[in-house]
Amino acid sequence: MCNMTMTIDDDILKKAKKIAIEKNTTVSALVRAYLEHLALRKDKAMETVISELEADFSDKNVCIGRKNWRREELYER
Repeated sequence: MCNMTMTIDDDILKKAKKIAIEKNTTVSALVRAYLEHLALRKDKAMETVISELEADFSDKNVCIGRKNWRREELYER
């Protein structure tokens, strides 16, 4: 696990410490839990987008096919 240094407004830190005490935890644990939740939410959002795209393609019987072009050809005018 890595350590991280943050700059936080004094009033925010005081409120966070009170919340941590109420939850019988630490401010570090609150921040860690929040960041884990944020990352998990991002992963789930990406999974949802991929699932929706796959469903769209399968519903429409779309076949992408083989790539028969070169990148340079895309830019020819």
